[in-house]
Amino acid sequence: MSASRSFQQELVGVFGWPVAENPTQAMIEPAFAAMGLDWRYLTVAVRPAHLGDAVRGARAMQWKGFNCTIPHKVAVIPLLDRLTPVAEAIGAVNCAYFDQEGALVGDNTDGKGFLQSVAAVRPVAGQRAVILGAGGAARAIAVELALAGAAALSIVNRSPERGEALARHVEQRTGVPTTFVVWEGEYAVPDGTDVLVNATSIGLFPDVTAVVPVKAETLRAGLLVCDVIPNPPRTRLIAAAESRGCETLDGLGMLVNQGVIGIQRWTGRDPDAAVMRSALEAVFAPV
Repeated sequence: MSASRSFQQELVGVFGWPVAENPTQAMIEPAFAAMGLDWRYLTVAVRPAHLGDAVRGARAMQWKGFNCTIPHKVAVIPLLDRLTPVAEAIGAVNCAYFDQEGALVGDNTDGKGFLQSVAAVRPVAGQRAVILGAGGAARAIAVELALAGAAALSIVNRSPERGEALARHVEQRTGVPTTFVVWEGEYAVPDGTDVLVNATSIGLFPDVTAVVPVKAETLRAGLLVCDVIPNPPRTRLIAAAESRGCETLDGLGMLVNQGVIGIQRWTGRDPDAAVMRSALEAVFAPV
């Protein structure tokens, strides 16, 4: 055995509550292995009241960075040293990393990951999009769509306070016309909509039978229906949209794309996205 061998593994991970259903580790660790890195990605359940302790612990243990998921994407901001311009514009953080000076930087890769998925199937510029939800994922997607040239956005949410605030935020930050619609009963997707995005947690494991309340007859051919939920990737919304002739994007593409950016932030190297996608597909393959 070589005396020079190091037994220290570099650490990154995700903080969330709940978080057991989050499959990010299943794609990140295979990517590290393919890169020849002896790194670990930990899935850590952190209660909202303990988020500060978790971030201080990551600093103390010299983690390379971490992801934040529901409900920590906004609450983590005061615990960081600074934000990237995009995270500041979005007002939410899902990825944190240490810069060369040792500052803990908050970034948002959700929107970029989503944009890359959409751009692979159609141009974003000029599209009219409807976003269901007003949480962290909705904020990131709305801002990134607007900055990429979307013609108009509509935020649909049950809570008027959160929905109206997000619509104002997006329009003020980007100048793209953004309206708010109260989500009551089954939502009818308006004629002329190009992209429909479910940015809620409806249908997320273990509540896989939950149905996003959208009128099926308004899911028309030519509409791109996107679901940010990665577990399971084939949600009931995706299945319904496909049966109506819509083009669809599942949550795995967004998850892989934002994971690639996270690994770049933490390691300074480019991972193999195909390795990450294959690892996730293996996890969710029918048994």
